[in-house]
Amino acid sequence: MALRRVRLELARDHDFPNGSALRGYEFVAPLTADGHLDAEEWRANKDKCTVRRFWEHEPDERGTLRHVGRGWHFHYEGQTIDDDEPLFKLDRHSIVETEYLSVTEHDGVLRTFRVVKVT
Repeated sequence: MALRRVRLELARDHDFPNGSALRGYEFVAPLTADGHLDAEEWRANKDKCTVRRFWEHEPDERGTLRHVGRGWHFHYEGQTIDDDEPLFKLDRHSIVETEYLSVTEHDGVLRTFRVVKVT
């Protein structure tokens, strides 16, 4: 297990037919060799599990990756837990390049992102 930096970019949708490299997330997470999140390692390293949301024409948002029950959320500085952005079934997905992950964003819309880099 190791902490990895993950970059997600907006996948294609009706507003962005080619996706967008200018909209997404970069986060640090404890991943197993097969790309699954490790909740036990997260507990030991949660202060290092940060997230940055980047969105064209908006200021970056910074926060942390949180594990809540079986779910995973992005939590941002200065916001309440009710404003967290849940990651859809992240406990079951492998975080590996070319895979897709979904995030319910602040506006309540579930958007799909492509994993473009894991380092």
